[in-house]
Amino acid sequence: MPTLIPGDKAPDFTATDQHGKTHRLKDYRGKKVALYFYPKDMTSGCTKEACNLRDNFSTLKKKNIVVLGVSPDTEGSHKKFADKYELPFPLLVDMDKKILRTYGVWGKKNLYGRLFYGVYRMTYVIDEKGVIQEVIRKVDTGDHARQILGAIGQAV
Repeated sequence: MPTLIPGDKAPDFTATDQHGKTHRLKDYRGKKVALYFYPKDMTSGCTKEACNLRDNFSTLKKKNIVVLGVSPDTEGSHKKFADKYELPFPLLVDMDKKILRTYGVWGKKNLYGRLFYGVYRMTYVIDEKGVIQEVIRKVDTGDHARQILGAIGQAV
């Protein structure tokens, strides 16, 4: 699994969101992108994180930050999640885990001694030129927008 660090060019990708709309990372040149990876729709931590981003979405948008969520869930699952919690940003489908693997967020996890493969909760903050500006490895699900803004030197 590659380890991407600040200064690396963010790998481009193409994926569809909860509405079937296609997104390409390169389409967001000129804007900052908070590319956040989360394990599963409708789970407590993922819901808390998504709702924090939703509640601070207008602030992020004013700072020219595009929020893109990525998980291996289906389009239908993403749609239910986004509709239930009124999420104003795209949730990208990565069922084949290509984006997850490219960004190094898919791998072995250990939960109470049980080993399994899953998504590492991480966020890549990508600058206007498509370069990784910051990697947030220890996501605070209840205050993630603040972490993203801090990564670009801004305050909530």
